[in-house]
Amino acid sequence: MTSHSLFMLTVGFCLCYAANAYDGPVYDSYASIECKAYPEVALYDGGMLRDHARNIQLARGRDSGDTYSPGFLLHDLFPGFYTFSTWVMITDADPSLIRASLTAEGTKYDCIGTVVARQRCWSFLKGGFVLESPSNLSIIYFQNGDARDLQISLASPSLQGFTEEQWRLNQHYHINRERKRVVTIHTSDLNGGRLQGAIINIQQMSREFPFGSAIASTIIENQPYQDWFRERFNAAVFENELKWYAVEPEQGNISYRVADQMLEFIRANQIVARGHNIFWEDPKYTPSWVLNLTATELQEAVASRIQSLMSRYRGEFMHWDVSNEMLHFDFYEQRLGSSATLSFFEAAHDADPLATLFMNEFNVVETCADPDSTVDSYISRLLELKQGGISMDGIGLEGHFSVPNPPLMRAILDKLGTLELPIWLTEVDISNQLDNQAQAVYLEEVLREGFSHTAVKGIMLWSAFHPQPRGCYQMCLTDDNFQNLPAGDVVDRLLVEWQTGTLQGVSDDLGLFAFSGFLGEYRIMVRYGNRSAEATLSLSRGEETKHFNIQL
Repeated sequence: MTSHSLFMLTVGFCLCYAANAYDGPVYDSYASIECKAYPEVALYDGGMLRDHARNIQLARGRDSGDTYSPGFLLHDLFPGFYTFSTWVMITDADPSLIRASLTAEGTKYDCIGTVVARQRCWSFLKGGFVLESPSNLSIIYFQNGDARDLQISLASPSLQGFTEEQWRLNQHYHINRERKRVVTIHTSDLNGGRLQGAIINIQQMSREFPFGSAIASTIIENQPYQDWFRERFNAAVFENELKWYAVEPEQGNISYRVADQMLEFIRANQIVARGHNIFWEDPKYTPSWVLNLTATELQEAVASRIQSLMSRYRGEFMHWDVSNEMLHFDFYEQRLGSSATLSFFEAAHDADPLATLFMNEFNVVETCADPDSTVDSYISRLLELKQGGISMDGIGLEGHFSVPNPPLMRAILDKLGTLELPIWLTEVDISNQLDNQAQAVYLEEVLREGFSHTAVKGIMLWSAFHPQPRGCYQMCLTDDNFQNLPAGDVVDRLLVEWQTGTLQGVSDDLGLFAFSGFLGEYRIMVRYGNRSAEATLSLSRGEETKHFNIQL
């Protein structure tokens, strides 16, 4: 039996136990970024496609300018969450972006997964979709986005459906496994004698998982905003106040006054902060005076920017987004050459070697329909930069969603997770084209997907407070009086759900008391007769039960 099979059996056993004889499918997080000589076996033994013969045999046609060929004709799909995967190979010598799409009852899902496919080796496409209503007839088909005439070959396809309840139970399993740990408290007297009946109070004082939001200058000397923020979040990012256009609107006119004041709030409340950003590749958000510099002048200006910013805030920010949105824009490489981004990362690392440096990009987990920022495009650019010798150890996914696709989001996180780098959702919000209630529903979906994925190490909301009429960027958590809107209620409910809170118990005849707690810092108070003791416990990730001794 392979280690992968053994892992899945273990997961299945644990999930059955935890979910009261759960007998549904267990989500398979396998993904690959390699192009392999032979395709691997299908996930879920093929699932709904186990005995499915392709009945769109290399039919070529035109759909919005794209070429599409083999596919699968599906009958009687139920409402729910579907994860889809297949191995793909093409005949053309040049790599090609292959996109899987779905039509169901006349509704087209433009993209349910992508892969950059190659000749003579097999690449792994993983994605998924959500059906809100039953579909009697559905078609999954494949498109070559650049309209070249090529043959697409598929192997080991898989389609696995989950009801909403099954999807949630799988999430809860991963949360319990990755975000919590079992603790056994041993109580004894000073001679080592076990204490039966000791009263034990446990209080979680802080969370290990960083969950926060953007803040803006509106937080300065704004006590209601400060109180609302500190009661909820342990992480922050400055919305605009560190960006080049904000601190140096005119050449040589540099001011960090606003950022410094915001940092005082961060320090005073022991909040960790991300640095956003050093450069932004979009010329729209580049200082206007920078746009007209000669190449030599621009080189001097960017060197000055890095030195000024990084020397001032050395050690203050745990992360830096170095070259923001480089998959969509390339202002600096257009002006300074293809090695510009490499030099930015090198200089940033030299200036603040303890900070984790990130790529930060939109439309990676939000959709797969953007050809500039597919998961393979992100991985290719990241590996290219790392092979250039730079220190870049973080994956930043902005997360500006409209209607999220949770199975696709999870599939993309699976693929990025193979890089074994920390993944952060850095700017999560839901489009204001949706009403407040819809924003709340979709925000909860996104947050649950992020928190339940082992590769995600932090989540930041892009919900800095701005009073009306300006309002927040896309999604507000509160009104102008800091009363929660529906999205704020979702955040509060999840914060309670994802925290152990306060527990009380009594030690057994062996002097033991066990509990499962979310990772973080705890205060443990034990009382036995007229004796008492208090201690602190730091609960970090671990496979084994954490044992903790208290003597009275």
